[in-house]
Amino acid sequence: MQKLNYQLQKANEPWTDESGIPIPFDRISKMEKLKERLSGKILKRAIKINEALNEFKAEIDSALQSISEALIEENKLPKNTKGNFTWYNFDRSIKIEVNVNETIRFDDALIAAAREQLDDFISRNVTGTDELIRELINSAFQNTKGGLDSKKVMSLMKYRTRIKDAAFQKALDLIQKSISNPSSKKYFRVWVKDENGQYQNIDLNFSSI
Repeated sequence: MQKLNYQLQKANEPWTDESGIPIPFDRISKMEKLKERLSGKILKRAIKINEALNEFKAEIDSALQSISEALIEENKLPKNTKGNFTWYNFDRSIKIEVNVNETIRFDDALIAAAREQLDDFISRNVTGTDELIRELINSAFQNTKGGLDSKKVMSLMKYRTRIKDAAFQKALDLIQKSISNPSSKKYFRVWVKDENGQYQNIDLNFSSI
């Protein structure tokens, strides 16, 4: 978060509105004064919570790195091991989950060219039992929000060895080339067992509390 220089308006001094115009203090209503005081209090608290969450995330990330390195060393695993990961404490009363969500971006021109190749393939080849392929292709390029469904687009790759049609193969090549700077985000979840032996999530999602 960028450093904020917000300061509360001072009592008995002119207040400055959003246009930068000074307003005499005696013209400020009680409601405006109340909102100024409470919004400033909430902002200050929110910034502290945000800083604490960032520190906590960094702490979990560091713990993940330590556990991963120990696991790789102990089990002689390749060092480039990555992806979702779960570990427990000794009596398994605590569970830590790390989920990696990869975001794939596609080059617009190349993905449009791939769709043209797939449309050509569908018009010539998809009938009867191949209707599922048509539905998969159409849903991949038109999700519920009107955009690409990246997971379904990438799932077309598994048909490379099964469908030898030149247009289909060309489409997969274009999809592969269109992938641009995939990024990933880590999500952490902390669980603890209750008296019934069920894991309960320690909810860190503000809107879910």
